[in-house]
Amino acid sequence: MESAFLSGQLLIAMPGIGDPRFERSLILLCAHDADHAMGIAVNRPLEGVTVPDLLERLEIEIDGDVEADLVLIGGPVDVDRGFVLHTDDYHAEHSVAVEGGLALTTTRDVLQAMAGPDHPRRAILALGYAGWGAGQLEREIRENVWLTVEADEALVFDDDYDTKWTRALAKLRIDPKFLSSEGGRA
Repeated sequence: MESAFLSGQLLIAMPGIGDPRFERSLILLCAHDADHAMGIAVNRPLEGVTVPDLLERLEIEIDGDVEADLVLIGGPVDVDRGFVLHTDDYHAEHSVAVEGGLALTTTRDVLQAMAGPDHPRRAILALGYAGWGAGQLEREIRENVWLTVEADEALVFDDDYDTKWTRALAKLRIDPKFLSSEGGRA
């Protein structure tokens, strides 16, 4: 039964999802089990807010060069809370392993690491997350709200946010112009 869980996979929002917060979203599932699912949207930048800006606001001293990556909108839940999705070369006491060589950390120490020389090889900082209760995500997948695809570092970490959704579909050999916003059964 464990193989039915999708931790480490990407969810691709289908056209007509019916919720503008998820339109054309690409969400990395960080946790998925029988009781819940939790993920971070990796293609929804918060325009005008960069990682160095946020570190400065949090009074975290920057020691070296910090990429001016945009902060992402991770999802509609807990939008005042930061989540750092990163490669597993960095690990803190409260980091949670995610499949595929990734980890998720929500404590201040990862922000301090991002501001210095001991930062993760790749990381994104998101505010908020997407969450589902028991059976909810499975039901949405059966109802064709989401497609799933294997994650890769380029889709998760690069900053070409406008093409991530289309590139994720391309991994499944799907051209988005042939997708309908209408659901149905054959």
